[in-house]
Amino acid sequence: MRVERSMHPGWLSNAYLVWDEGTREAFFVDSGAPLDPLAATVERKRLDVRRLLTTHGHHDHVAGDDELAGRYGVRSERSAPGVEAIATPGHSDDHLVFVLDGLCFSGDLLFRDAVGGGPDAGVIRDSVLRVLELPDETRVLPGHTEETTIARERAENPFVRYWLGEAAAIDERVRVAGEDAVLLVWSPDYDGNGKALVRFADGREAIVGGSRVER
Repeated sequence: MRVERSMHPGWLSNAYLVWDEGTREAFFVDSGAPLDPLAATVERKRLDVRRLLTTHGHHDHVAGDDELAGRYGVRSERSAPGVEAIATPGHSDDHLVFVLDGLCFSGDLLFRDAVGGGPDAGVIRDSVLRVLELPDETRVLPGHTEETTIARERAENPFVRYWLGEAAAIDERVRVAGEDAVLLVWSPDYDGNGKALVRFADGREAIVGGSRVER
């Protein structure tokens, strides 16, 4: 399978065009990025666009759905022949990860060095660990910025290392939106603000944007 990516200059969200070189059948994954470059590839390679797969319904991943419907007559779908759709809730209840032919379209679940935010870190952890069962060489094509691999994230992602028991908690007292908490994990994030795993006094654990954490 071949893949081409477009990225939104502000949201840093990705849209992907995926196609089979033999059959010329193609599909999109998410639409929240400029679509003209991908449409140019469709025309140049005479691809037959069959569907649009959506990892989750947040605006920065579906903003171009109407444009794709107008161009190719495709509507958002949650499954496709030959594509494994894995339910991965946490960042959103409807979140899916799509896997085929050594490619993992991870949406806003797993990024290079980070994971998606959400109010229940345990649900996100379980979803991430499920995806980490994929082969090490699997290419991870996230919903924002640069691709990575399963092997790299298992070895270097601060959240993954903590959840696998390979890194200790930071254990630093912080405040999150005015509430006392303990910082367990800090990582870079695609937006430059960082991402944090925090535990509140009542035992709740959440994954929040770094800009919400007062250290």
